[in-house]
Amino acid sequence: MFRIIGSASAIPEPTTFALLSLGFAGLGVRRWRKKSQPMNKKLLILIALLFISSPAWALPSYTITDLGTTMGGDSFATGINIHGQVIGYSYADTGWPPHAFLYSNGITTDLGTLGGEFSYAYGINNNGQVVGVSQTNTSTRAFLYVNGVMTAIGTLGGAWSAAYDINDNGQIIGESARAGDTSQHAFLHSNGVMIDLGTLGGANSAAFGINDSGKIIGNSGIAGNNVTHAFLYTNSAMTDIPAPYTQVGSYATGINNNGQVIGAFYTTVGGSTRHAFLYSGGPMTDLGTLGGATSVSYGISDNGQVVGASFTTGNLAVHAFLYADDHLVDLNSLLPTGSGWTLNEAKAINDKSQIVGNGVINGRSHAFLMSPITESIPEPTTLALLSLGLAGLCVRRRRKSVVLRPYFETR
Repeated sequence: MFRIIGSASAIPEPTTFALLSLGFAGLGVRRWRKKSQPMNKKLLILIALLFISSPAWALPSYTITDLGTTMGGDSFATGINIHGQVIGYSYADTGWPPHAFLYSNGITTDLGTLGGEFSYAYGINNNGQVVGVSQTNTSTRAFLYVNGVMTAIGTLGGAWSAAYDINDNGQIIGESARAGDTSQHAFLHSNGVMIDLGTLGGANSAAFGINDSGKIIGNSGIAGNNVTHAFLYTNSAMTDIPAPYTQVGSYATGINNNGQVIGAFYTTVGGSTRHAFLYSGGPMTDLGTLGGATSVSYGISDNGQVVGASFTTGNLAVHAFLYADDHLVDLNSLLPTGSGWTLNEAKAINDKSQIVGNGVINGRSHAFLMSPITESIPEPTTLALLSLGLAGLCVRRRRKSVVLRPYFETR
């Protein structure tokens, strides 16, 4: 983990400060050494500086949990909060209908429906509130699930609505048919009121993510309705997020509390090939692929880690990916040996780096939960300062200097 120290708190941590002092203390003995020894010391210092300038990125190891199925068929995870509560949906063994589920403390609960056949859960906040969409006796409505009760939250005047995310303030976003059912618009449900977010000039829009500051992302048709563009909605205004290429479509799928936005953009006009992107203001960052033609990002943590799915080389398979520290990694490469899983999509990641999605195990598609194995590994800067200190101290000895060989995590 890298720390960014602001001007108001530019003071090293106690451990870091001690190691830095140790380095200078070691360097201070130079005037007592023979001429041949400073050259060895310089070599050691160079090694330490390499730690600072080129820190290695250690790939984490993960455990994986099969979340099973509540309905007997395939299951898919769509969201996770900081407490490790997971939401998604599970199909009946016959393939229909699906029911939303909540996984908490090792127990999976079927959330039921609003009276109709099906339900899907798409968003969960850190308070355990769940949103999604369910069939009623007469229509399809967005729902809010709290304390074991599923409640419909209304529409923008049309026949149906669907909710896709909820922040820690209880604000809900999604899409809804408007009066007359001729178009659908993104909505914000706040304090019991449904707010129409409008469009970028086209007929339709949908919202897919909201952070705790109330910033909303999604996609909207533009004037002429020839393509849809990703948008950022803030301060009651919807803004077009520019794609790398003009006249191509894009859509946003998530936003974190630092305002970083993820999604995908089309690489050619009228084409179907897409690339996952990360947007932090300015131009989009193309996250690339796992060797195939298309990738899509689905979830982002407040740490800036991104998860999604991509075609592999030759477009022979779709695999889940993790993007962190400018690396795009196939999640299958981080699984325990002999796990039996093939991970197809990663849909969400929390601030503890727990990841959920869906993959194939024993010939069935199941929801999964991946949890990182915590290890005590020095931070790159701390390790560098420790090396610097040792470099200085080693010249106290009246013998040939020994080149320190740092341990690199390669898993």
